[in-house]
Amino acid sequence: MKKIKLKPAAIAAIAIAVLAIAGLLVWMKSGSSPAEEKKGVVRPALTVTTVLPQRASLPVKLAANGNIVAWQEAAIGAEAAGLRLTEVHVNVGDRVRKGQVLATFAAETPRAELAQSRAGLAEAEAAAADAAGNAERARSLQSTGALSASQINQYLTAEKTAHAKVEAARALLQAQQVRLGLTDVHAPDDGVISARMATVGAVVGAGAELFRLIRQGRLEWRAEVTSQELGRITPGTTVLVTAASGARLAGRVRMIGPTVDPQSRAALVYVDLTPLPGAPASARAGMFARGEFDLGSTPALTVPQSAVVVRDGFSYVYRVNPDGRVSQMKVQSGRLAGDQLEILGGLAADGRVVSVGAGFLNDGDLVRVADAPAPAGSAAKPAR
Repeated sequence: MKKIKLKPAAIAAIAIAVLAIAGLLVWMKSGSSPAEEKKGVVRPALTVTTVLPQRASLPVKLAANGNIVAWQEAAIGAEAAGLRLTEVHVNVGDRVRKGQVLATFAAETPRAELAQSRAGLAEAEAAAADAAGNAERARSLQSTGALSASQINQYLTAEKTAHAKVEAARALLQAQQVRLGLTDVHAPDDGVISARMATVGAVVGAGAELFRLIRQGRLEWRAEVTSQELGRITPGTTVLVTAASGARLAGRVRMIGPTVDPQSRAALVYVDLTPLPGAPASARAGMFARGEFDLGSTPALTVPQSAVVVRDGFSYVYRVNPDGRVSQMKVQSGRLAGDQLEILGGLAADGRVVSVGAGFLNDGDLVRVADAPAPAGSAAKPAR
């Protein structure tokens, strides 16, 4: 392969071209022309948009954590003892109405006992009728002396005893009727079945728990609030609760706990919950949830969130001075409402700050201020 030999003149031309390109790149990077540098003119580092801090009314929120629990739970048990469970009509998660039959026990034994009680009542009524007839005859013979006083008292006592046995037999019949009615287990209130212990075929004793019911399906949020913040909450305060599942619920404070835990120094705040319209109803008892109490609103000095630059863990804004240079100012930020950030200190209300492009500036940079974009629907001003 033949090597290409360059003449000295060509090499010199290439070197001059490379130096020219390098000088052009340096000039473009510096942003100032050689003529401007000779005259001491410095071009702006950036074109920015500025804004004045605004006075606004921002909501005051108090965040807290807690658990979602059932408002009230009802334990549904067996009242009849020694009966076999034949049917279970509901399962966990079912919604039930007050009086609905949840389970059924075998009724053969209570029916037999009821029939026996009816027979015993009929027997007692017959004996009472016979004793009443004897007592009536004894009263009619009392003035004749045909019967002694002791015999007459025996007939009268037998009448009263027979009437007492009738009442006892009637009470036993009513008890057997109630026992027969207890073979059906009814829901004591509207709600949702949260637990089921009933098993078909089991023979349970009196008082054995069969179901657990969340009354009316109502849930509540028990928020843990420190004793210092407890005084800011009152019954009726509205709350927005977000469950661990993402479900959002509207709440209202029903009651504030009467005591404070001596270990955690926190009190419970009981909040009634209502699902928001259109939100998924995925909140369940036992879930962790986070909520915000609405404590009203207070006036605040705000700037756009884009005007605040966070560096080394501190918040800064860049104020535009009359000479076109910016001053870096350390500020204390507060609440965030939309795109507006509250400034608690470090900035005067009349200090114009950079709202767009602040993240590319340093203290003392020279900037060119551009007009802020016109609001939607308004005519744009011609550029100067």
